[in-house]
Amino acid sequence: MKNLIRVLIGIALVTRVSADVKLPAIFSDHMVLQASVSVPIWGWAEAGENVTVTITGQTKTVITGTDGKWMVKLDALKAGEVFTLTVKGKNTITITDGLVGDVWLCSGQSNMVWPVSLAKDFEKEKAAANFPNIRMFKDQSIASPIPQDKCAGHWAVCSSNTVGGFSATAYFFGREIHQKTGRGIGLINSSVGGTPIESWTSMAAQQPQAEFKPLFERWEKQQADWNPDKAQAEYETQLAVWTEADAKAKIEGKPSPSRPSHLIEPRLNLHHPGNLFNGKIAPLIPYALRGAIWYQGEANADGGANLYGQQLTTLITDWRTRWGGEFPFAWVQLPEYSTVQTKAVDERSGWSLVREGMLHTLQLPHTGMAIGLGTGEADNIHPKNKQEVGRRLALWALATVYGKKDVAWAGPLPAGYKIVGSEVVISFTHTDGGLIAKDGELKGFAIAGEDKKWIWANAKIAGNTVVVSHPDVKAPVAVRYAWAVNPASANLCNGAGLPASPFRTDAP
Repeated sequence: MKNLIRVLIGIALVTRVSADVKLPAIFSDHMVLQASVSVPIWGWAEAGENVTVTITGQTKTVITGTDGKWMVKLDALKAGEVFTLTVKGKNTITITDGLVGDVWLCSGQSNMVWPVSLAKDFEKEKAAANFPNIRMFKDQSIASPIPQDKCAGHWAVCSSNTVGGFSATAYFFGREIHQKTGRGIGLINSSVGGTPIESWTSMAAQQPQAEFKPLFERWEKQQADWNPDKAQAEYETQLAVWTEADAKAKIEGKPSPSRPSHLIEPRLNLHHPGNLFNGKIAPLIPYALRGAIWYQGEANADGGANLYGQQLTTLITDWRTRWGGEFPFAWVQLPEYSTVQTKAVDERSGWSLVREGMLHTLQLPHTGMAIGLGTGEADNIHPKNKQEVGRRLALWALATVYGKKDVAWAGPLPAGYKIVGSEVVISFTHTDGGLIAKDGELKGFAIAGEDKKWIWANAKIAGNTVVVSHPDVKAPVAVRYAWAVNPASANLCNGAGLPASPFRTDAP
């Protein structure tokens, strides 16, 4: 009899759980919903259950499908409204302190992860962080080999107590927009340090492209070679070595070495193509967005960097297709990095190739790029001046998304060139206020003849062009600008003080 009672109680509990209306974690207290568009609200309940969603005078009802999923689309909401959202089925969920504003998806690797607490002037920023209409959802989902539909995380309202955990790039971007427009800002931070772009793009978008085939083949070989017993034995060997080193460090009063981690099956690795898309982007679709910002590329600079432009184009197109519209999308072009001094041109620079790929991706409509030069640090891959990075991203948004007039939103971009005798004349767009050389004579240009022996060039500004030459190069064929991991000398800017993008005229 006791066993029968336990079974009946278990059945009752299962039935109750399956009947409960549930929402994704992103629908929770302090959330921000996108203004002025139809807003999807979705979740799960028992098949065939009536679900009613109520918000600011609207009521929408839907019957759950046989798969237990439901969705309604709210009529457009007015920016600035504070709301309570009620979702009712056989149970009721009430979400409080919601705000209608603009929602930006913020993604990438560690420089998007990097928190305000580690940015420049944190104590000053902390004291000033009284912005209750800026909120951030920190996605805490994990990578997955298959697409997921449930996310993890929570919304936080910006205050001195919370801002330290906000993504610094995202926060300073959102703060600038909020201060210039007065609109509430929701920032969805879905980013993971050290991760390559291919992990953030769906497998379906990447697999048809022949150029990506070698990448997939490498992962397939790693998976075929995977031996869990061998991996466990290797881990135990590493752990034994670490245990001995740790004990020695304690005796000597030195810091403990990093403890080894279990080896991960390749198909489950967060770097595997598609896995972060599956775990950290797919569950957010189709949450209504105003746009997206992206800070990533360092992880792709050490191998396959020549593919980055195609990869970034693929990611943007993939995300837009899945959200169902060409939402605005901008990224940070990598800043200077490395203490290694280079020659006029660093032919091995994967960072230059990634920057070039980013520059070429501007061919996509409704895109923008915050040129990172001037914000980097030679000895720190995580530069602290995220304020300027966020500001440059916000300039793009203010000018092109919010329609603010007279806002210079990009540094000079190459628009073409011509060879006139022994000189190369390069024209530029985004010369707002005129081209200038910051802090002295114009530097950072290299020139080469047919022999491709690069030497530092003489460069001078002539209107919206730069004229490049060198007395030893009588018949130039190409010019490069800021073509190095750390192009510290490059100093071409526009009148608004925004730096020019690195580029080369001899791109393949």
